Amino acid sequence: MTDLLLTEEEKILQSTVRDFADKVLAPRAAAYDQSGEFPADNVAGIAGLGLFGLGIDEAYGGSGGTARQGAIVVEELARGCAGTSTVYVAHQSLAAHYINMFGSDEHKQKYLPGMVTADTIAAFALTEPGAGSDAAGIQTTATRDGDDYVLNGSKIFITNAAEAGVLVVLASLDLSLRSKAFVALIVDGDTPGLTITPMHGKMGIRASSTCEVFFDNCRVPIANRMGDEYEGFKLTMDVLNASRIGIAAQAVGIAQAAYEEAVKYAKQREAFGKHLADHQGIQWMIADMATEVEAARLLVLQAATLRDQGMPFVTEASMAKLFASRVAVETADKAVQIHGGVGYFSPTTVERLYRDAKITEIYEGTSEVQRMIISRSVLAD
Repeated sequence: MTDLLLTEEEKILQSTVRDFADKVLAPRAAAYDQSGEFPADNVAGIAGLGLFGLGIDEAYGGSGGTARQGAIVVEELARGCAGTSTVYVAHQSLAAHYINMFGSDEHKQKYLPGMVTADTIAAFALTEPGAGSDAAGIQTTATRDGDDYVLNGSKIFITNAAEAGVLVVLASLDLSLRSKAFVALIVDGDTPGLTITPMHGKMGIRASSTCEVFFDNCRVPIANRMGDEYEGFKLTMDVLNASRIGIAAQAVGIAQAAYEEAVKYAKQREAFGKHLADHQGIQWMIADMATEVEAARLLVLQAATLRDQGMPFVTEASMAKLFASRVAVETADKAVQIHGGVGYFSPTTVERLYRDAKITEIYEGTSEVQRMIISRSVLAD
């Protein structure tokens, strides 16, 4: 239905990525969920379609593009394999876009071409054991020493870190100043003193690596700083505000997949002498799912359109993420309910989607943080 609001170019992009998701990502999703291995072949396929170049300047190997196109891509990737879409978002919407938006020409020339081809995987390192929603509380320090910053501290829950050839890292120049003292640095994955430890036991999104990152007197050239000293928090918020649209789109993709599985099963499964789809209770559940998924998609499209037009979009992005993540969780829950007992067991698709959906309410700003952003905006009017 939302397709009616897309341009012909956007429809072609959507069809291309949807076909890839159906034929390549979806058939592999259960195996990657079970193994927890990095989906290198999926990433190579995404790179082959040129999707890592979206939003990246053409001068550095990218293809340009819009926030609307990015949202379309993320939704379709998530519909096929949520874990792979997380790899994409962390690499593309966070790390690559950070460098593209705020890196120097030298940074872009050095790092972006490899990111566009996915020869270099990137990670974004902000969250710490004591600084999640309260990002201003990070304790990783950057101390100037000659032509270098010396990094000490740790990060946690960092996506793609195990495979990363480069990390965008936020550190503090003065802990007493909290967010006013942030500096944004590009750290090469082979920097001495950098240690990356994979974390295990995730509920969902298992195809993407999640790691702890430790800095022990890591020397990073001052030339690897993005923006000015003490400007890192502002730059990071700009990136996160934009990336939130991608997470909302991911939530829509997960919800869409769960909805499609529910509809398919309801048409096939019989109970009390007729198909589940012929029972009014199931019909109403599916009607609610269809309506909520479409509404979430429209919120994503609105936020992306505002960003593309250079208009304020931060509140709308938070609304999209808040609502879409809730829809993902609730739609997956209803899909499991419609499947009954079989939906509670793997490798049933809805069992995996149920686990995958939850993280969308947590990362890149919890639902509670989104409510803070929205309420501040509304109450300030």
